[in-house]
Amino acid sequence: MPLPRLIPCLDVAGGRVVKGVRFRELRDVGDPVELGAAYSEAGADELVFLDVAATVEARGSAVEVAARVAERVSIPFTVGGGIRSVADATAVLEAGADKVGVNSAALARPALIEELAEVLGSQAVVVAIDTEGGRVRSHAATRDAARDVVEWARECEARGAGELLVTSIDRDGTRSGYDLELLARLRDAVSLPVIASGGAGCAEHVAAALQVAEAALLASILHENPARLVSLREELRDLGVPLRDAA
Repeated sequence: MPLPRLIPCLDVAGGRVVKGVRFRELRDVGDPVELGAAYSEAGADELVFLDVAATVEARGSAVEVAARVAERVSIPFTVGGGIRSVADATAVLEAGADKVGVNSAALARPALIEELAEVLGSQAVVVAIDTEGGRVRSHAATRDAARDVVEWARECEARGAGELLVTSIDRDGTRSGYDLELLARLRDAVSLPVIASGGAGCAEHVAAALQVAEAALLASILHENPARLVSLREELRDLGVPLRDAA
């Protein structure tokens, strides 16, 4: 079995990393490239950069951010936000990203997942699912997508997605723990790796999520102190979580 992964997530708006609670009241927490480099040096397994305003503002994908990040980090990273076509995704990968994340565009046109998987390979396709009350939401959680989260996860798998990044809107930024019930339902419903997102507040929360998911996304718990990732890794090891040795 692959070792669990710790993945800092950087939500980007206006070229800056932002963080809020339940996708609201966003505050500036730093430069995406500098934070990404700090997390890479602190032992992150991967990074995720999500342009949270691209879809709402009908902008393109963050190719420039991908290029800048690629110059500074050596670990794999995913870029999402504003990717609506194979051409958009290809541009992001050519700029240096290892994977692309799709959300609203895939909900609007699910065949996009198949197109991306066929051209790029499933390993490069991450479908992000924002969920509230068991339902899927789109456009940075501003719209009801009229889909059940488990049913949508199964469809994503059938269409060729390589991973699912599942964010509990109810837990996002609260530091109250991940939605373990939802994660367990998804574990039983699909065979894809699931990245748990939303709610990390302490090592115990992360350890619990890694019992039912292959990876844990980390944001609020780290952004004000990126070096916290180093001690978090040690705390997780003390809790019996097997992790790779940091480079």
